[in-house]
Amino acid sequence: MTPVEFNKIGTQVQLEIFERYFEDLNQQIRVPQTNTDYADRVVNLDEKISIFKTIGNTTYANGAFSLPTESGSSQASFTTVTLQNQQAYAITTITANQLAGGTTTVYLDGVVSTAYSINGTTLTLNAAPAAGIDIFVVTTQDDFYRLGTVIYSEGALPTQELERVDRGELYHLLSSKLTAPTTTYPIYIYERQKLFVYPSTIQSGVQATYIRKPMDPVWNFTLSGNAYVYNPDTSINFELHDAEQTEIVLKVLLYAGVVVKDPTIIQVAAQQVAQEQQNQKS
Repeated sequence: MTPVEFNKIGTQVQLEIFERYFEDLNQQIRVPQTNTDYADRVVNLDEKISIFKTIGNTTYANGAFSLPTESGSSQASFTTVTLQNQQAYAITTITANQLAGGTTTVYLDGVVSTAYSINGTTLTLNAAPAAGIDIFVVTTQDDFYRLGTVIYSEGALPTQELERVDRGELYHLLSSKLTAPTTTYPIYIYERQKLFVYPSTIQSGVQATYIRKPMDPVWNFTLSGNAYVYNPDTSINFELHDAEQTEIVLKVLLYAGVVVKDPTIIQVAAQQVAQEQQNQKS
């Protein structure tokens, strides 16, 4: 199995486990729980999800708030120095997928530049540079996943949690002065990945808690002869909780069996994965 195949499998495995947290949490909330330390399954699931909890500022424009898209947790950078008249530079510490899937900013001697292009992992400056200019490239991944709580804080007013309503409820609330939203009782609707906040006089001071997506695991490498040599500088580890190590290994083996077309590996790994999941829920 090649590193590229492993990276694809690793990404799929991590997303499967990550997605299951929310279904498992929904199931566990509906059953009685023990209050014994370390044995409360709801608390244990929340601990696994907490790795991905974050908060960010929203941006107001055209009557709606845009959600934060970058937590800053998924960030990679590259630094080098220009050579006389050399325009192309290999970005060695950021992968092509990271560059393609995030927001990239290039600084020349600390000043943001737009006079460049990036193809794969090659940065090309539009003009031949002088020698000794510091190049700093930073890529931040778009990692918003699920919306949590929306809060409003402005001036001396206490922080308020906005109530989420649907459009049908909104019409009823706005139709009466008794139920109309105020700055001390604000509401919002969530449509098209945007927040529409009421009263409409609120145009700043809105933050959103959310779950971010895990970074895709990357087993990156350099070539030495005909061998792949692990490169820790550009590799990314799995972000899941340490308790998931066994299931990660089993699921990777399961998909590896599919790649190499070995039914024995597939069968054994599938049985072990099923047993592991059964043990967690029983």
